[in-house]
Amino acid sequence: MNALPPFRSSRLAAGERDAYGFRHATTDGAALAAFAEAVRAVCAHRPEAGPALGRALAADPQMVAGHALRGFASVVLARSECMAAARGHLAVARAALRQRPPTADEIVLVEALGLAVDGHLAAAADRLDVRLGAAPDGLLLIKLSQALRFMLGDLVGMARLTTATIARISDRTPGYGFVLGCHAFTLEESGDYGRAERVGRAAVEREPHDAWGLHAVAHVYEMTGRSAAGIAWLEATRAAWSGCNNFAFHVAWHLALFHLEAGDTERVLALYDAEVRPQPTDDFRDVANAVSLLWRLGQHGVDVGGRWDELAEIARRRRSETTLIFASLHNLLALKGSGDETAARELAEAITRHGLMGADDQASVAGSVGADLARVIVEGASGHAVPEIARRLPAIGGSHAQRDVFVRTLAVAAASGGDTEATLRVSAIRCEKRRADRFEASLRAALDRTRAPAGAAAAPV
Repeated sequence: MNALPPFRSSRLAAGERDAYGFRHATTDGAALAAFAEAVRAVCAHRPEAGPALGRALAADPQMVAGHALRGFASVVLARSECMAAARGHLAVARAALRQRPPTADEIVLVEALGLAVDGHLAAAADRLDVRLGAAPDGLLLIKLSQALRFMLGDLVGMARLTTATIARISDRTPGYGFVLGCHAFTLEESGDYGRAERVGRAAVEREPHDAWGLHAVAHVYEMTGRSAAGIAWLEATRAAWSGCNNFAFHVAWHLALFHLEAGDTERVLALYDAEVRPQPTDDFRDVANAVSLLWRLGQHGVDVGGRWDELAEIARRRRSETTLIFASLHNLLALKGSGDETAARELAEAITRHGLMGADDQASVAGSVGADLARVIVEGASGHAVPEIARRLPAIGGSHAQRDVFVRTLAVAAASGGDTEATLRVSAIRCEKRRADRFEASLRAALDRTRAPAGAAAAPV
């Protein structure tokens, strides 16, 4: 772990607060205003964040938080070359810390970035949370902490963060609506769907551009099987989320899932082409949206044409990339979906090696669940170990809705292998958080065919 270099002065600055509670050493009004715009855009998932951050650093090139935020923006992209860029931003932020007495917020932000760059995302989030215990109104630290814990699947940490923050700030705190959106997502992932919907709607009412809050409500509709309500909600809020950065692709993915559950596969494919995958980006979040939607369509017997091809090409380039196991596993699905068994095995082997030889958070993820899940995806293995893999899945990060593609895959593997007990156990795990759906009905039908006498074949779901 890299240690911070010594400061030019041991005295901490009281700091100038920006509009969202972060304390900066700079006194440049233009830099403070532009940085606050960047924070708001980050929380709203808007593309204006980058230009606003550029203006802040143009006004004050030594603005520590500006360089650190650029570093975090690279970390969450979770690709090896992006981590290299994050290290560069970290070095600049550390140098800026020495130019004038820093604030406690600046020190913590840079320390957390250092931990994240070294692959210790949980420790980075913990560092941010300690500072929030003393200064709970720091909107940027709240958003970054939840983003890191979301990548880790750390529901306990998210719940601790948002519950404590809501209790300690008031509805007059700048950015309160965005904090409500974070809390709504935590409530939804915790299975408290009634409160999650109420809090999410309150977040959007207070902050109409809170895409994270409106997305939390969409999650509620997904998990409770209310597809028509989900479609209506996302169409009614389209003006807010369609102007987002690539988060718009993810919200469109949710819309496509509602139409898939409704059985309108033509609409799903149209959404895929126009809104879920409108451009062939290499961002793992965009790839995950596309891969998991095509995989679900395949499980329902829908011909997706040549849509796997460009995703598989990206996955082939990333077949040794294990910076984030969640991303690696989606790349693995892309390779399997395209029929590239050789590259799929290479990626599965890379995940296994990371679990055996790595020293960061993701090595633990690879060792505890990633390698086993990759083996099932590649080999179609089933057996009594499959339910245990399903139980450990939260460690790969993401949401229940995102991980569901893997739970479904485990269930299909068990059913195709004729293991009724394992299939039913995976199904039970899946239905702990969500209402039974079309997939569950088709899974039960596959089990019935497995049980049928006279050599009836067990068809995939």
